[in-house]
Amino acid sequence: MTKPEPIEGGARLSKHLSWRDTEDTDDAGILLATQIMNVMEQGIIVWSADGTCELHNTRIYEVLELERSALGIGTNRQEFLAAAVHRGEYSQERLNELCGFSDARIAYQYDRILPSGNVVECHARPTREGGYVVTCTNVTDARKAARELAAAKKAAEDAESKSNLILQEERARRAEARTLSDLDEWLQSCKSLEELFKIVAKFMGYLLPDSFGELYLYSNSRDVLDGACEWGQQDTINAHITPDSCWSLRRGRVYEHNPDALCFPCDRLSPQANEKLGDYICIPVIAHGDTVGLLHINFKAGMPRGDVKSLGRFAARCGEHISMAIANVKLRDELHDQSIRDPLTGLYNRRYFMDTMRREASVSDRGGKGFGLISLDADKFKAFNDNHGHEAGDLVLRALAERMLAVLPDSAVCARVGGEEFAILLAQSDEAEAMQQAETLRDSVSQMEVRTAFGLLPRVTISSGVAVYRGDSTAPSVLMKRADEALYTAKSEGRDCVRLAKAGMREAVTPVHS
Repeated sequence: MTKPEPIEGGARLSKHLSWRDTEDTDDAGILLATQIMNVMEQGIIVWSADGTCELHNTRIYEVLELERSALGIGTNRQEFLAAAVHRGEYSQERLNELCGFSDARIAYQYDRILPSGNVVECHARPTREGGYVVTCTNVTDARKAARELAAAKKAAEDAESKSNLILQEERARRAEARTLSDLDEWLQSCKSLEELFKIVAKFMGYLLPDSFGELYLYSNSRDVLDGACEWGQQDTINAHITPDSCWSLRRGRVYEHNPDALCFPCDRLSPQANEKLGDYICIPVIAHGDTVGLLHINFKAGMPRGDVKSLGRFAARCGEHISMAIANVKLRDELHDQSIRDPLTGLYNRRYFMDTMRREASVSDRGGKGFGLISLDADKFKAFNDNHGHEAGDLVLRALAERMLAVLPDSAVCARVGGEEFAILLAQSDEAEAMQQAETLRDSVSQMEVRTAFGLLPRVTISSGVAVYRGDSTAPSVLMKRADEALYTAKSEGRDCVRLAKAGMREAVTPVHS
């Protein structure tokens, strides 16, 4: 839109054009341009070729400390600039010079010294249509910082050694910031805690080569911390430690052990380790105000105290990044698990089960073996629920879920699809294998005993229907209907049995109450 050099030898276009004349008239486009301008830090004014204001953002009033009446669409440019001379922002000679630049159609820059003392840097750039775009930026703080920087540089010339030290520290800080940024990027990309632990071990071994350490996380019961990963040494991490065996967890802050000072080793360290104990640091891993784990780092013997302090501070910052990443992964896993699990039984829910069926069908369509589908529910569950109460009914449903997970292969996908109804997907299974698994489960459930605080509950049985996907592009919902029909057949034939869905079974299903 603009160029920093003269346009067409400084001559204006033969016809005064507006940027509005060269673009499609589109109120939405103008609105979008205005919105974009309004969020920018700079004040912006667009002058037309005939010297009137065509567009400006609201920021210009704040930057130039103007009243609303001082600028608007249609304001004359010469009058606007002359008003600045009257306010003492620059001299008449400077205004004449700026007008010369405008007549020559070149880009230029100038300062406004506002009555408040603030300095505003203005850049004017010509447009192809003959107008100008002016951007105004408050550079008061920047100019002040520049002056201070110049003074600091002069002082640094008088103390070169100190300057070099500061430069080295700055380089180290920037390198540290880049390293932490890389660590943060990798940690935020983790899709599981196992992956996160591998990255932590790799990064910490790289960032602190003269050290070895361990990461522990609180178990779900929060009575112990489980060893998550280690670096620098092999097989030295404890499988579990108690919270009161570390001074940092007991005191709620970073603990630095210095063998030459008044310090005490943590109880979790073995007697052999205590004999050759040197400098180490324990860092509580805290996220959202909650302690989620412990970062323990041992430093190489004989390392200068200054290096130990510096590396300890860096390790503490690493711990902050690691803690947030752990919290994020745990939260993501928890939310994902809640979205696919049935809260009562812990089995998968119907939505996840149907998605799994679609994936398995796709695998089968590409040449897989196919899969078996078992639809089952508890016999006479409604009467059972009414006679013994809903708490007993929930106990039965949980017992059924536990029996499925115990009896069926690990590859089986078990889901509660509604009420007392369950569904099971057996990947890479044919008709005979699916029937065998269904019969095994039925027999195991029939021998199951469910006890409550009031005694043993009546015997629980299930009825099951089996359908098989053979790579024939049958829709998952249709396959479920076939399995349901076989289930209703089992109900009608006496319950506590397994029936196979027959080819050509009707699509309309009339449920038989349990």
